Amino acid sequence: MMKRFAAIVMIAFWSFSSVSFAGPQPSAITDNTESINKLMDGLHYSASQADLNAYLGAFTQNGVFMGTDDWERWSRPTTLDAYVKERFKGGTGWTYKSVERHINFADSGNTAWFDEIIVSPKWGRFRGTGVVIKQADNWKIAHYSMSVLVANEAFFEIAEINKKAFAQRKNK
Repeated sequence: MMKRFAAIVMIAFWSFSSVSFAGPQPSAITDNTESINKLMDGLHYSASQADLNAYLGAFTQNGVFMGTDDWERWSRPTTLDAYVKERFKGGTGWTYKSVERHINFADSGNTAWFDEIIVSPKWGRFRGTGVVIKQADNWKIAHYSMSVLVANEAFFEIAEINKKAFAQRKNK
């Protein structure tokens, strides 16, 4: 009787643990991946159209955008909203298109992080990385960071230019 009870308890425990502690199911990952891709593609599209509401609406209420310069940390609702509003005021935004994106999910399925290669016709290749969270069945960007990609073959020259520019800035 005791062995039978122990077996039932073990089966119940395994059943419970597989349901309660399993990560997101494959269909949920597919659906969420599609939603995050739409979110990010929409962000880039709204920037190209200078669509203030759509662009800012892609971020959480306290989302952060990290630009390529060392001082560029734009947070909502203060600095990011003001910068984007001013920049889009004349109907001009910026154009980046994602050419590669990778998305990973936390076990909860409500948080994901991604990296993407984005290309600007004017400025070239960049890497965007970020964290998105699911809020009321909608994915929102909590953190986005953009960095300039530098080919390893060009790094020495770029590093020298960069060091000179930061030294000049410091001396002002």
